[in-house]
Amino acid sequence: MGRRRRHRHHERTSERLGLLAAALDYWPSRRMPIAMRLALAVVIGNAFVLAGVLLVDAKPRVAEPPSAPPAKMVVEAKELAYDETRNSVSATGNVKIFYKGRTLEADRVVYDRGSQRVYAEGHARLTETDGTVVYADRFDLTDDFKAGFMDSLRVEGADNAHFSAPRAERSGETTTFDLGTYTACDACRDDPSKPRLWSVRAKRIIHDNDEKVIYYEDASLELLGVPIAYMPYFSSPDPSVKRKSGFLNPQLTYRSQIGYSVAMPYYWALAPNYDLTVTPTGFTRQGPFLSAQFRHRVENGGYSINVEGTHVGDPSAFATAPYGARDKRWRGAVQSNGEFQINDQWRFGWDVTALSDRYFLQDYKQYNSLYQNYFFRESSSTIYLTGQGPRSFFDLRGFYFQGLSPNDVQAQQPVVHPLVDYNRAFDVDPERSFGIGGQLDVDANFTSTSASIANYESIQPRTLDSVYGLYNVCQNYAPSADPYQSRCLLRGVGGNYEHATVMGSWKRKAIDPVGGVWTPFVFARFSGSYLDYDTSNYYAAYNAASQPIPNSAQSLFFYGADNAFRGQATPGGGVEWRYPILARGALGDLVVEPIAQIVARPNQSSIPSLVNMDAQSLVFDDSNLFEWSKYSGYDRFETGTRANYGGQATLTFGNGGFVNALVGQSRQIAGKNGYSTADAANVGLSSGLDTRTSDWVGRFAFAPSSMLSFVAKGRFDPDGLRGRRIDLIGSLNLDPLNLTFQYANYASQPVIGFDQRRQGLAATGRYDLTENYFLNGSVTFDMSRYLYNSLTRAPAVTTTLTGANVTGSAPLFSLAALGLGAGYKDECTTVAINYSSVYQAQASTGLPARNQTIMVSLQLRTLGDAKFNYGLGSILLKDGVRSQP
Repeated sequence: MGRRRRHRHHERTSERLGLLAAALDYWPSRRMPIAMRLALAVVIGNAFVLAGVLLVDAKPRVAEPPSAPPAKMVVEAKELAYDETRNSVSATGNVKIFYKGRTLEADRVVYDRGSQRVYAEGHARLTETDGTVVYADRFDLTDDFKAGFMDSLRVEGADNAHFSAPRAERSGETTTFDLGTYTACDACRDDPSKPRLWSVRAKRIIHDNDEKVIYYEDASLELLGVPIAYMPYFSSPDPSVKRKSGFLNPQLTYRSQIGYSVAMPYYWALAPNYDLTVTPTGFTRQGPFLSAQFRHRVENGGYSINVEGTHVGDPSAFATAPYGARDKRWRGAVQSNGEFQINDQWRFGWDVTALSDRYFLQDYKQYNSLYQNYFFRESSSTIYLTGQGPRSFFDLRGFYFQGLSPNDVQAQQPVVHPLVDYNRAFDVDPERSFGIGGQLDVDANFTSTSASIANYESIQPRTLDSVYGLYNVCQNYAPSADPYQSRCLLRGVGGNYEHATVMGSWKRKAIDPVGGVWTPFVFARFSGSYLDYDTSNYYAAYNAASQPIPNSAQSLFFYGADNAFRGQATPGGGVEWRYPILARGALGDLVVEPIAQIVARPNQSSIPSLVNMDAQSLVFDDSNLFEWSKYSGYDRFETGTRANYGGQATLTFGNGGFVNALVGQSRQIAGKNGYSTADAANVGLSSGLDTRTSDWVGRFAFAPSSMLSFVAKGRFDPDGLRGRRIDLIGSLNLDPLNLTFQYANYASQPVIGFDQRRQGLAATGRYDLTENYFLNGSVTFDMSRYLYNSLTRAPAVTTTLTGANVTGSAPLFSLAALGLGAGYKDECTTVAINYSSVYQAQASTGLPARNQTIMVSLQLRTLGDAKFNYGLGSILLKDGVRSQP
């Protein structure tokens, strides 16, 4: 053994290292002179200076530019020792070495100058520049900490990734774990010795920090320590990486018409701002399926393009036309969307879809509520340019609609080219307007549409075609002299239609001495339209033998008018009065506000263009009670003089909760009531506004706290207060239980095509069993029993619906949709299983049925997700017999 020199605690500062904290212990054999102790301190300090130089870079290196200072090391320890015989320097006692953003901590660190290696043991820990912490019983590293061996190590990644192994080797930016384990799950707080929820155990795990990839060899996936899957080789992106080329987890699906399928997506990160995902899919019953999605992000926006297609292997799995696409062998879709921010105020974008047939998305895509909805399915494509300023708005866009339901006739779908909306508000300076002041508004719209075939609808009774029982057809394509006896409506024009509207208005608020708020207003509306309707007769496949769709019959709905330009100017004005009354009490603040409004216009036609394309949805309720015109679009406008009156009250609690109620009515005072004047679609009739005194409308909202909210809205007969339209919406948030429900009950309106009362109830809920486990569900009841009693019949039968109420054997709470699910979620794992049962046309017959599906999804954080959908088949709504695929 060579001589060892030990020194009492003494701190020195090395000019080359920046800081050297050397704790020198006392010399046990004899007292040393102060000069000798200082000399030995200099020797030990120089030894660590040399070690620091070697630790900076043990390999030959290119000289740094003179302006770049050399890397510095900071060493802290209670005691330093220099062994001349072994040519080593050791530090003991809470040792910390700071170097190039890394920190090495241990009870004892030894630097072997000969081998240029650093050995650390005893609570050893290495903290990387990215926050990753490596724990080991012993480190054997090169002097730059970049290579070496580690025994019994644990790695805690900055992104919550965990590695462990009995031994690992580090070489540059690559770490190899022998018999390693990887997981993204935290240890159990109550019992850290318990196995993690999931982990990957492999003979060898290679973490390449340059490529940002983790490779697993001879690996198994374990759940709570129990192996559940074996993989001879696979790889996954580094948890810190958001985008990395490679295969994604497979997706498994089963449905009777396509069989079992396996989709294997490959993600290709072409550049930091664009990528490509290619997904080949194999079906056991159908031909190969291929899809590709390209995404590109640029400085001011981005876009994506998705192309997919297949060659059908077994056409018999699908229904014949018009229920399905059995006659199609090549099927596919092209979808693209994008948006670009031109500047702070202008945006340009698109969302377009092109389909080989209307059934493609339903037959081949994952479950989607829009595509599977029995009552309403369509694909909408649009291109738009939008500008928005502080007090202005501009929107230019075009639309193309493709019906996805067997009931749709595509030639009746209008193409919108274009739709333009513009709105701007101006403040009027009282000093420059003789004290008038107030606000000016300009609102403009231009709409251009075209369709090949007129869209007729039979009512009172509704009649379906005699071939398939799918399409609405009129027995007599003509309006009735008495609109309340109509048997046929014109919903859409076959031909071209353009309509433009410009409206300017002024209003100003003033408060009288007793607190009343008066708002006088005036407006002028100018509209013009050009109608160029087609007079040819078109034959559709379902009735080519006997029933053409007569475009020429449109002239009967236009009162024999020829294609021509028409225009109208409508001035108007009025005043609105409100008188808020405030009261304070123990419960909170109460505001009671009576409201009265009168609007005067000339006594002129409310159908200046003879066509109503954009104002067919008229719902009279609390939201439009005090609107100057209650129509939903520009093709109709109120006429004559009308008074709107009512009141509201709001009680605000101290905790922020509130109760609000509103009730009101409308009355035609003078001139023609536009709502009682029927257009080609009978809009306005049976609306609650078509009599001189309207129905009552009301609203009641109750939200005493954030846990409970309830809103009730209704329209009631003015004589007996019978409910004609009722909406109830509520939510309850009682952690761990969350519930929402919606109930609707609408009286029949045969004159506009709703022969039956529409009634339904929908509810959704979630219950958190524990912090991690949850149950969820949703249910929709068709309380009108529309599908059960009216449409569950074989084709080639004429269907006639009569009467205001539903009769039949179906129960009141007939299921329209049902969903049940359960799952587990924590910091590393999400697993969910869901069962769904929804209305959907049977693939092989086209009959109304209930389609059942089980969907299982598993997401392992950092490893990806896996999905499996299993179709249980279709059950006919009426007879309950499962169909044969």
